[in-house]
Amino acid sequence: MIIAETNRLLLSKITIDDASFLLDLMNTSDWLKYNGDRNIKTLEQAVNYIKNNQLKCYETHGFGYYKLQVKTENLKTIGTTGLLKRDNLDHVDIGFSLLPQYHRKGYGFEAASEIIKLAKNIFHIKTLCAITLPINQPSIHLLEKLGLSYQKTVKPFEDDKELLLFAKDL
Repeated sequence: MIIAETNRLLLSKITIDDASFLLDLMNTSDWLKYNGDRNIKTLEQAVNYIKNNQLKCYETHGFGYYKLQVKTENLKTIGTTGLLKRDNLDHVDIGFSLLPQYHRKGYGFEAASEIIKLAKNIFHIKTLCAITLPINQPSIHLLEKLGLSYQKTVKPFEDDKELLLFAKDL
């Protein structure tokens, strides 16, 4: 189901049919470096991840992560972006991830800008936040370009890693 369209992209809900793509994305070196190993190593694990995360998020909150498809490349799926309500953060979190060959082409900004519009106008979110590792300079740069500003350092997960928290009032 398409939820938004930009000049170059379609943003659609993730389905079970996207398991192969997510398996590839979640095992790229950048994903493993910046997001951590989610131990998704088989197609079956990817299907279960979609059922237990993306689909559950759509049902619970009405929003979630969306796949990004390039219009000029026969709707090739190149990444994800979306919204996530984490129990351990005060506000809805925006996130994004692209296959490495699509970095630095403006797709992340284009898709995340559209997600911010949806957050404000469709989901009526008042404040948006984002978390990232201090070493993830590409993510920090994109968050700042999107108008989010650094708030503080947080440790929201059991692994006790320090993350940077960014936020923006919508």
